[in-house]
Amino acid sequence: QVLLVESGGGLVQPGDSLRLSCAASGRSSFSTYTMGWFRQAPGKDREFVATSRRSGGNTYYADSVKGRFTISRDNAKNTVYLQMNSLKPEDTAVYYCTAGTGIILSDVRNPGRYDYWGQGTQVTVSS
Repeated sequence: QVLLVESGGGLVQPGDSLRLSCAASGRSSFSTYTMGWFRQAPGKDREFVATSRRSGGNTYYADSVKGRFTISRDNAKNTVYLQMNSLKPEDTAVYYCTAGTGIILSDVRNPGRYDYWGQGTQVTVSS
């Protein structure tokens, strides 16, 4: 069992930056998990944002955030981060941290392949 707690959301203006954090706790080794971020806007499906495969693995991004968002992880702190720069109004959503194991590359964008989810943190980009 893994408990995920997100923080760092808020209200910002277009062009601003935010850093989301996700602290993981549980008996399993954090470094073995694929850690991801998804988001869900009102009336829309949950969509993939970014993922960091198990420690030492690669990172992947949705085209809509590539070049603006960066996912990183600190295995010593059991924490994954999402640095969001040049935020746009269309980035407004609830952002969810997620963790899973045994996720193959072709499945990293599929929310159904992840095992654990945080409660979400609201990000609002508005002038």
